[in-house]
Order: sequence, then C-alpha cells, then structure tokens
Amino acid sequence: MTQKNLYDILKERGFIEQSTNENRLRHLLSKQKITFYIGFDPSASSLHIGHLVSLMAMAWAQKQGHRPIFLAGGGTGLVGDPSGKDKARPIMSHQKIKENIQSIKKQVSRILDFNKNRGLLLNNADWLTKLNYIEFLRDFGSQFSVNRLLTAESIKNRLKTGLSFLEFNYQLLQAYDFWYQFKHYNCLAQMGGSDQWGNIVAGVELIRRLEGKEAYGVTFHLIKTATGKKMGKTEKGTVWLDAQKTPPYEYYQYWINVDDADVARFLSIFTFLPMEQIKKYAKLKGSKMKKAKEILAFEATKILHGEDAAEKAREASRALFGKEKGRKDLIPTYYLNKEQKEQIEMGIPAFRIFVMTGLASTASTATRLIEQGGGYLDEKRITDPHSKITLDDFKGEEILLRAGKKKHRRIKITP
Repeated sequence: MTQKNLYDILKERGFIEQSTNENRLRHLLSKQKITFYIGFDPSASSLHIGHLVSLMAMAWAQKQGHRPIFLAGGGTGLVGDPSGKDKARPIMSHQKIKENIQSIKKQVSRILDFNKNRGLLLNNADWLTKLNYIEFLRDFGSQFSVNRLLTAESIKNRLKTGLSFLEFNYQLLQAYDFWYQFKHYNCLAQMGGSDQWGNIVAGVELIRRLEGKEAYGVTFHLIKTATGKKMGKTEKGTVWLDAQKTPPYEYYQYWINVDDADVARFLSIFTFLPMEQIKKYAKLKGSKMKKAKEILAFEATKILHGEDAAEKAREASRALFGKEKGRKDLIPTYYLNKEQKEQIEMGIPAFRIFVMTGLASTASTATRLIEQGGGYLDEKRITDPHSKITLDDFKGEEILLRAGKKKHRRIKITP
C-alpha cells in the first residue's frame, strides 16, 4: 500500500481548496521533504480559532517531516492586507506589532515545534523594513502588471469603497516575501486561506520570472459551520487561542456545542485522530453523537492547552451537563473580594453581578439577557434584572450563575 504524502493527507481531511500544479506538487511531496510557509497577521495579541486550519496543516506537515515557516507579518502588518476587508485596517505601531508577535509565539509553540530547526518563526519586518524603495520598484515593481493587479478580487472589491496606494502595494510585498524565503530558506511553497489565492499566485509567478524555477501555492477552505456562520464567531464574540482571552473551559465548550452536522468534518481538520476512527463517528446519530462531540472537544483542547487542561475542562463540563458526577470545583470560579462581599451583604441587583463576574460585558447587555429569560441563579430563572442577590442566596458560601445555555460562573465568597 502506497504511503500517503502530506498533500494526500490534507486533501483527505478536508483542508485543500485549490493548488498550483497539483500533480507536480504531489510528486514533489512524495519524494522529498520541503520547507513551506504560511503568513499570519499580528493585528491582535492573540490568534483566534479561524487560524487553526493553517496551524493544523503546519502541524501535519511536521509530522510528515516537512519544515513549516510561521511568518509573522511584522512588515506587512504596517501596510494592511485588503483581502476580505471592506475598509482599511488601522495603522499599527512597530512596538504594538512586536508585542503581538511575542504573545502569538507563545500560543503557536503549543502546536508547532520550533526546536532543532524543525520549524521556523520569522518576521518579515526583518527584510521588508530594509528595502530601498527605488531599487524595489526597479527590480520587483517592474515584474507586475497594473492591469493584472486590478483583476484581483481583493483589489476589485475595495475599489468600490476606496483603496489606498499603501494597500495597493500589499500583493507586491507578499510576493516579495515568498521570493525572499525561496532564496534564503529554500522555501518551495506558500499555503494560506482561500482569500490569499491571488497573493500566493503572484509570489509563484515572481519566482518563476526572477529565478526561472517553480514554486507552489495551496489554499485551504474557508471553514463555515453547518448553519453558515464563519468559524469561531459566537454570540459571545471571537474564540481566541490565548487562554487569558478564552479560558480552556470555554474553549472546550465551543467544541462540544458544535452542530451535529459539523462533528465529523471538525474531527478531520482539528484533531489528529485517524480517518478510520472519524468515519465511525460520522455514522453516529442522535444521543450517541454526544460522545463524538466530547472527543472532539477533548482532543482540540488538548492540542492547544495540554492534556491536563483538557481533562479539567471535561470534568467541569460533565459536572454541569453530564449525568455522571464531575468535579464542580473545576467550573470557572469567581471569588468575591472584601468590597464585593460588602455589596452582596447590602443586596446587589442581579444584572450587576452578571457584569461583575464577566458573564456580561455591560449593564445593558446583562439587563437584556435577564429580560429575555437567559439569566439563571442556581438553575432558577431570574425574572427581574433589578432583583437583589444577597448572602441568603449563597448555599455553602457559593452560588452558580448561568448566562444563556452554555456560559457558567461559580461565585464563591473569599474567606
């Protein structure tokens, strides 16, 4: 039986949307280990769940012996990618971008191995910020047709709402990134989201024109849920990879609450489980699907936050939702300080304690949540957002609040 190469694995598991010269790329991946790169925008201090497709593809590549380059866009981040955007991104400072990259590196290192040259983390600011503008225009700008650039979807869409000359240069800079890594790191392929196809092809063509050699491009499917929503967007906002922004328990809950129709597909893309096992889960129906969801949530959480955090999240989830007894001490807990305890003694409006403990972002959000029937105290619905919660409500010096169906908070009085 012929061993599957990286391309076959990514194709079978549902990653790949399109690629340049598929047959030759498959042949290349069958006979040698290559270096490839994926670029990430450091516009925030954390990546989010939408970046996981690319990160999991890189992790699979490492398992097959290939070397991924995680390219942080410290240079291109100063320009802003117009792809998929209806307006220009805010211009960020060098210092903020640098801080974001340091934070992102910690998250990514949980999924990718940067030890012993198995993977590289580069910052394109190291070469882009040193470019001589006139030389760049002569040597690289001359390789691009304005007519061709205007046909790119990212450019066409933005021409309707306004596109700065700064953003118009973005595709040239990304193509230069590919060429630079081809020259200095023998990087033979660029991968990325489907919205990056035009930018990736521009790099492939630049390498062909300047070097007379072939490089390759691969794009991944934009992952949407069965309901048509963009991956990772919830009523609570973005699901982040940073544990400070989205704690492991809430991360676990995101996965365990996905639609039944998404489970098999998400197991294929977001876990390392063998396809033979995943195909068995795909056949499950009704209540039996709960087991597959728990496996998805556990495996996904383990990859990002480690096995111990995944175990605790599973125990907490079982304590809240399962028939089997779990450990309630693992439920996300908020400890009241002395001042807050005094407020409780006087009686605090229900909507305020939801804000205090992070179950709602603002007083109006908390009020609306309760008025719409989504606020619970010890599994009893709160009907009035202004009803007072006092120490009499605390049994064993704790209460359990719930916002909606999934978001819980255990409130304890600090001794």
